[in-house]
Amino acid sequence: NGGNKVDKIDRFSINNIRKEYLNFFKSKGHLTEQSFSLIPKNDKSLLLIGAGMAPLKKYFTGAEIPPAKRMATCQKCVRTGDVENVGLTARHLTFFEMLGNFSFGDYFKNEAIVWAWELLTDVLKIDKDRLWVTVYLEDDEAENIWHTKVGIPMEKIVRLGKDDNFWELEVGPSGPCSEIYFDRGADKGCGKEGCTVGCDCDRFIEVWNLVFTQFDRQEDMTYLPLKSKNIDTGMGLERLACVMQGVDNIFEVDTIRSVLNHVCDISGTKYGSDYKKDVSIRVITDHCRSASMMVS
Repeated sequence: NGGNKVDKIDRFSINNIRKEYLNFFKSKGHLTEQSFSLIPKNDKSLLLIGAGMAPLKKYFTGAEIPPAKRMATCQKCVRTGDVENVGLTARHLTFFEMLGNFSFGDYFKNEAIVWAWELLTDVLKIDKDRLWVTVYLEDDEAENIWHTKVGIPMEKIVRLGKDDNFWELEVGPSGPCSEIYFDRGADKGCGKEGCTVGCDCDRFIEVWNLVFTQFDRQEDMTYLPLKSKNIDTGMGLERLACVMQGVDNIFEVDTIRSVLNHVCDISGTKYGSDYKKDVSIRVITDHCRSASMMVS
């Protein structure tokens, strides 16, 4: 049994999951690229790269021709918007890696949805019964694909509004999105009646966001159809590893836990014995990772 446990950890290690993801989309005709730098290139609107699509914006807007119509990356990202939640929740980090597959005027909703399901359930072998999806309130097409082509029961497809399921900037490419959630179990939830996808507790963890970029938002808040519809997806590698490795907290996945253990060794503390100290250990672990990546 001990040997099987080691095999499972290796099989679902962060490095292995990253490789599985990129190889899968390579088999679907995608050009797979190494992560771009955390420092944006020729983009004064960003201080740091915070999403997989950020280094590819010029391809989405049509300002430059992409090297391929289908691409996939595992992009290093830093986001500080949730910094106050780091260490307190089971899922927040400031530095993370984002898996993403992108289409520039090639495939659209059908392929993006079907391939996402194929990767999660056939390749990574995640239990179908523990997966839920959300779609934008008005996106009948995405709901229909999830239900009729993938086979997800209607009761596990949740329609949400603009705040949750519509991606946009002030102006430019925008569109509805569909998110895939993993149900960690009722014992991980808040216990409130009606707790479901969209609750702030740690029961339902979002693992993948599929963005269907089909509109060009104007300054007057109108939405014009894009000549070329695009796909932009993002899946947190560490969150996916949390699901795959069956751990309760993102700080317990293999590579992050090794940093956490080193923090404990240096500080002479034991993780799991004192809640306040545990929060501090997680914060230090997160900030060490982010600072190291930003410096590099």
